[in-house]
Amino acid sequence: MRNRNAVGTWVGFALIMVWCLLPVAWIISLSFKSVEETGVGSPQFLPKDPTWQNYKDIIDNPDFTAALRNSFGIALISTLLSVIFATLAAYAIARLEFRGKRLVLSLALAIAMFPVVALVGPLFDLWRTLHLFNTWPGLIIPYMSFTLPLAIWTLSAFFREIPWEMEQAAQVDGATSWQAFRKVIVPLAAPGVFTAAILTFFFAWNEFVLAISLTSTTASRTVPAQLSFFVGPDPFNPPYGQLATASVLVTIPVIVIVLLFQRRIVAGLTSGAVKG
Repeated sequence: MRNRNAVGTWVGFALIMVWCLLPVAWIISLSFKSVEETGVGSPQFLPKDPTWQNYKDIIDNPDFTAALRNSFGIALISTLLSVIFATLAAYAIARLEFRGKRLVLSLALAIAMFPVVALVGPLFDLWRTLHLFNTWPGLIIPYMSFTLPLAIWTLSAFFREIPWEMEQAAQVDGATSWQAFRKVIVPLAAPGVFTAAILTFFFAWNEFVLAISLTSTTASRTVPAQLSFFVGPDPFNPPYGQLATASVLVTIPVIVIVLLFQRRIVAGLTSGAVKG
């Protein structure tokens, strides 16, 4: 009976892996196909004549490199600012008693669940008036608005798990409240801070609606938005190979981050799940 359960588990696991990884394998295979092969109807799964030309064309494309630079810069700045503000806010929510604490958490959750599309129109008009349209701050500010609630919820769970006595012991030894927070609490909450930073970076890296709506040139357009402009010379035959190649290159940093820090991500997400 145990052997049957083990076989069924592995078969189910294999089916799920194939279902999840098949689109990824197709995109990777498509990135090695020539324009002539992708232009025909229903191309085969594996490329007939693999080529690196798509990767060379994408790397030499100034619009793609500019969008990649914008994505890195905007995502990193959004992540840094969100983590700083979320750390301070989550510490106050976890440690201090004040009126409206539940209301603050409820509003943060409501903001995180608010549809992005509903804000595009008002933000477009407001950013045009404030001269923030098609700028890095014009994307960083709304990114922070949607990533801060998730970061606050993640970090507040971590701060609740840290014993209050450790901070009091540091203050007894002569440390100020700020020193105790910076040298004792923050290092202990490092897994949660790291998890919040990774989740924030993923959102800013993959976001499309705001990036396509609040930009007009490659001066601040990120990669997800820039890929929609890869139409090629013929609008009826998009450069599928180049689109697949760009998708592969953009996905590599995310895969590397997940593989390197998957333990911290799991530790941050499961913090507070068990009481005591």
